[in-house]
Amino acid sequence: MNILIASAGTRNKVVQYFKREFKDLGSVVATDASELAPAIYDADKYYIVPKIDDPNYIDNLLDICKKENIDCILSLIDPELSLIAKNKDKFEAIGVTPLVSSYEATELAFDKYEMFKYLDKHGYKAAKTYVDKEEFYKDLEKGAISFPVFIKPVKGSASINISKVTTKDEVELLFNLYDDLIIQEFLDGQEIGADVYIDPISKKVVSVFTKEKIKMRAGETDKARSFKDEKLFVLIKKLVEEIGYTYMIDMDIFCIGNEYYISEINPRFGGGYPHAYECGVNFPKLIVNSVNKTENENTIGQYDENIYMMKYNEVAIRKM
Repeated sequence: MNILIASAGTRNKVVQYFKREFKDLGSVVATDASELAPAIYDADKYYIVPKIDDPNYIDNLLDICKKENIDCILSLIDPELSLIAKNKDKFEAIGVTPLVSSYEATELAFDKYEMFKYLDKHGYKAAKTYVDKEEFYKDLEKGAISFPVFIKPVKGSASINISKVTTKDEVELLFNLYDDLIIQEFLDGQEIGADVYIDPISKKVVSVFTKEKIKMRAGETDKARSFKDEKLFVLIKKLVEEIGYTYMIDMDIFCIGNEYYISEINPRFGGGYPHAYECGVNFPKLIVNSVNKTENENTIGQYDENIYMMKYNEVAIRKM
């Protein structure tokens, strides 16, 4: 079995884990638009490809899949998820399984306002979110929301262009400078990350790993502690199965008091997944079963609590 990891970037650990799990099964092939993406050099083979907005990008991936006898493909960046999902039939026509949720589910995850509306409509707690600043001002006057708030792109990832603002003047400035923004309530609570795997055969959540985030850096978890809460497991399972996600997803959640608030869903490997893997939550193994049409068993919460993850810097040196 051969896998293609697209847009590998700096996710060296994910590539390394797949190489470990695929050691006796097949090859791990990686792609990226830059030859300075360090993770591609941990793969068995790599290709430099155009950027994802290139009109020939999908054809490029399909050619690589054919050449390398690829059995399944995944991407590690948000903008590419919908692109692969939209072209799912093209990959399946050549025998490649795209490890991504449906196009509709990926688009919902990528649009923060649409996700808020879904959560609000279906009774889930979430940060109040506005696309109309006048509506925000009305709620501000009524005391339904208060500063500080976050202003961010409706569609965005990796915490890019997110601003924490404390005045109307700052709101006006940002809305005058940029289009397609949302205003989002500041959630003051314990931030939690969840790595979730949904079996594509049963459509059921079969694995959940949760961690309390201790420190964040550049939008990713820098330090964290594993923990378990059955109430949270039930909430995650209910929401994820209702929307219809499949394969691996990453979730951001806040705990305020005794209540959980859904912040974001990213239908891909999260930056903090190495914490889960090192605690025995083996998504690559689950993927192998899924591609082989074997239904995975429920292993939710089968890991130890109070295991800490501490990221540190590493370098890759290579002569070009």
